[in-house]
Amino acid sequence: MQTQSSFKTTGKGTLFLVPTPIGNLGDMTYRAIDTLKSVALIAAEDTRNTQKLLNHFEIETKQISFHEHNTQQRIETLIEKLEAGDDIAQVSDAGMPSISDPGHELVKACIIADIAVVPLPGANAGITALIASGITPQPFTFYGFLPRKGKELNESVTLLAQKPETIIFYEAPHRLKKTLQVLMTAFGPERQVTLGRELTKKFEEFIRGSLKEVLAWTSATELRGEFVIIVAGNPTPIMKISEKTVAALPLPEQVEAQIQQGANPNVAIKTVAKANGLKKQVVYNAYHELTE
Repeated sequence: MQTQSSFKTTGKGTLFLVPTPIGNLGDMTYRAIDTLKSVALIAAEDTRNTQKLLNHFEIETKQISFHEHNTQQRIETLIEKLEAGDDIAQVSDAGMPSISDPGHELVKACIIADIAVVPLPGANAGITALIASGITPQPFTFYGFLPRKGKELNESVTLLAQKPETIIFYEAPHRLKKTLQVLMTAFGPERQVTLGRELTKKFEEFIRGSLKEVLAWTSATELRGEFVIIVAGNPTPIMKISEKTVAALPLPEQVEAQIQQGANPNVAIKTVAKANGLKKQVVYNAYHELTE
């Protein structure tokens, strides 16, 4: 167990997770600007992209690249600086850090090193699209990007199709049509969906309808901009999912499948551990994204 007092003086630096606009620069908060000006270093997903933001707000803080291809080598450097007392801000290209972007590994490393991690509220594409979608906003599941491989993709949507809550996906324009086809096959053509694109920008657009209708729309439209896909939950989920389908899923999703079928989390973890010949702690750590 660990307790963090975010603003207590410890002699160590603080990792600030700073959201950036998802399109409209006017959505940058005063606190985010002040934080980026005050820290010793900004760890940025793409320093070229972030530099444009810094220039706009006249922020002169130095940057260091921190992206999916150099995460491990950078973490050691960043932890050393934080241990020495430097405050660091971590930003992604758009929106909240760690949400479908680098950052989670650095957060975990800071927690292990007993370094304070302070999140700032701000723009998020998924929530922005959700509240304007017209689809029930809660409860919801944020999924992000679906797997790319066919087998993993089909297994994931088969499980997700049974969820009664609204689901939020992200998708690139060149993959949108294929993803909607896969979703329609698993969820059914009449399941309601809302697409949000160019959110907060001049050409912001929402497309609402059934999966069948929205898929037809993609064939008659030039697809540009990153998309958020909001899919309505299943009002009549089939609780029983085949054991073969469940066994093929990653451990966390196997646990989720058991919960979906009515088991409480502890029983679900125990069941999955037994089915896979693993210790309960291994499955517990995988489900809760804990390192041993």
